[in-house]
Amino acid sequence: MKTNFDMTRKRMSRNAGAFLILLTFLLQMNSAFAQATYPVVDTGQEIFYDSVTTIAPPAMGATFYGQDATYAGHQPSYTNNGDGTVTDNVTGLMWVQTPDLDNDGDIDYDDKMSYDEAMLAADTFSLAGCTDWRLPSIKEMYSLILFSGEDPSGYSGTSTAGLTPFIDTNYFGFGYGDQNAGERIIDAQLASSTLYVSTTMGGNETMFGVNFADGRIKGYPTGPMPGQTVDKQFYVMFVRGNTSYGINSFEDNNDSTITDSATDLMWTKYDNGQGLYWDDALAYAENATVAGHSDWRLPNVKELQSIVDYTRSPATTSSAAIDPVFHCSTIIDQGGNTDYPFYWSGTTHANMSPNNSGAWASYVCFGEAEGWMEMPPMSGNYTLMDVHGAGAQRSDPKTGSPSDYPYGHGPQGDVVYVFNYVRLVRDASVVSSTELNSTEGELKIYPNPATDNIAVDFNDLGSGKASLEIYNMLGAVIYSENVSAKANTVINISKLRPGVYFLKFQNERSAYTKKIIKD
Repeated sequence: MKTNFDMTRKRMSRNAGAFLILLTFLLQMNSAFAQATYPVVDTGQEIFYDSVTTIAPPAMGATFYGQDATYAGHQPSYTNNGDGTVTDNVTGLMWVQTPDLDNDGDIDYDDKMSYDEAMLAADTFSLAGCTDWRLPSIKEMYSLILFSGEDPSGYSGTSTAGLTPFIDTNYFGFGYGDQNAGERIIDAQLASSTLYVSTTMGGNETMFGVNFADGRIKGYPTGPMPGQTVDKQFYVMFVRGNTSYGINSFEDNNDSTITDSATDLMWTKYDNGQGLYWDDALAYAENATVAGHSDWRLPNVKELQSIVDYTRSPATTSSAAIDPVFHCSTIIDQGGNTDYPFYWSGTTHANMSPNNSGAWASYVCFGEAEGWMEMPPMSGNYTLMDVHGAGAQRSDPKTGSPSDYPYGHGPQGDVVYVFNYVRLVRDASVVSSTELNSTEGELKIYPNPATDNIAVDFNDLGSGKASLEIYNMLGAVIYSENVSAKANTVINISKLRPGVYFLKFQNERSAYTKKIIKD
């Protein structure tokens, strides 16, 4: 099982300062979590995988180290309110507990709605004394996905008893596709309010939906599916509260990094510029140093989806579906046209196949989510088109060759690249070991150990407003002072009990922490 210790292993050195980094990390994470308006809920993936199947947790530095299960984010936490609603304790969102909207005790085709019907129903929906329900955005809807689920694609049975969906069924109602109504087991898409700013399938108005049966975001027509006369039907779960959720707040740090204060995540402004196998992407992230930080990781798929800009697409803005504060590489797609890459996540897209459960990993499309559609069906004539929309989340094989999939994968012929790009992430509030041992400036404390007074020299750490804080071993602040950088100060510690403390200096540029020993 993932722990916060797992999350910090990479950052912990083998010297006596290791605990310092851990303590600083925990203190700052607690503060950041309280301020974030868009905290990304962890994927819940606790199993480790190689390029084929499950493995024991890899050691630091070993192949496959740094995948999703290595790092613990904001762990999923829900409260059943006992009134048909569930509160997500991480996001602050309140959800309708079940898509059984006709209240007949089962979740089937009769509960489904078209996109237009769902939007209208939200306006008049009332539950638990609340009338401010809304159809969730795609980012709100995706906050509920858990990658402890297994994709049943390829499953030929009809029983769903042994299947594991991508949502916590201890708190939420869930239904697979209604086979009695002619649906497939995986026809369990939930509607969102987010429309694609372009079109798919050669001109369809498209809504992004989350499929908790197979663990994907795809674009679906708001009207009929090809060959159908009735509008596509979706399960629906309304939401209320935290209207800031899903809204980013990016700042260019002018050092090749971008901070999103809404999620408290820091990203590299530039991607790696080339496609890699999944294990090489993990290694690239674990060994990266950018802007003085060495604690970068391959983002889990929910972190990666958090930076999609659903107001942008190649066809409508001539850009990737990401805020222009980021730089996105271009690629030549399989049709010879300019597009933007798929980006690897550290999240394995587990399949229920016992011998091949970990062969695919999740990615997010920042360009078109293309597929090879056979037009007309069974004709042998394949046309490359945007089938699911920029901002879709699908999966690719971790190894192999794209030539093994000349017309893609799955019913829409999803394009398979295998070699996908990398954009790095780290926790913005965490002070990394590189920062703590920065050669650009040094926080000096003397004498140390000390009995009565310590002199703190931060003359080399920049100018401007700054603060000094001293923490005890429990993380409590026992001293706090606002200071002017480029000046030094003396602190009386005579009343402190003998032991170990931590002094933190922070200005607008960076933060430094050092251990104090009180004799």
